[in-house]
Amino acid sequence: MTEEEVLAEFRGSGALLEGHFKLSSGRHSAHYLQCARVLMNPERAGRLARAVCTNIPREVRAAVDTVVSPAMGGIIIGHEVGRYMEKDALFLERPDGEFHFRRGFALEPGAKVLMVEDVVTTGLSSREAIAAVAREGGEVIAECSLVDRSGGEVDLGVPFYPLIAINFPTYSDDEVPAELAAIAVTKPGSRKE
Repeated sequence: MTEEEVLAEFRGSGALLEGHFKLSSGRHSAHYLQCARVLMNPERAGRLARAVCTNIPREVRAAVDTVVSPAMGGIIIGHEVGRYMEKDALFLERPDGEFHFRRGFALEPGAKVLMVEDVVTTGLSSREAIAAVAREGGEVIAECSLVDRSGGEVDLGVPFYPLIAINFPTYSDDEVPAELAAIAVTKPGSRKE
């Protein structure tokens, strides 16, 4: 899929939102990508997962034992990537603020893991999820996502294969422009503060 085709999927599903948003990273933005909306249609989710997978080098795909995603945002796309790759798709949860496997999920010792996210902005959730996989005895060999919002700046410590890169500006609390600050803030992400 081209970048325009991917963005058309977001626009067509009402998943590209405009307003004043506080992202899961804690940064502010005038744009929000509501991946749950773009992924709510199973056929569309499958198309996007296939596109994500074809963006990952063949040798990396061949080395993957298990797909892992952080909850909440990564669950659907992770499941669909697992389906396409014919691998189990597990997810990490944060019941106490730190990622853990629950629900009987476990990795084989030394399992080679593909981390799958919906959107990466600062990479904080991804790095926390990668550390959790290491604690559980696995090794994240690469990460993929639908969208890289970092402007190509994120360092996850592993190769990163986003389907598209979007560079919507983001702002710290003390950098929010006056015109954005004048709009009531919405926090649509899943991370609790």
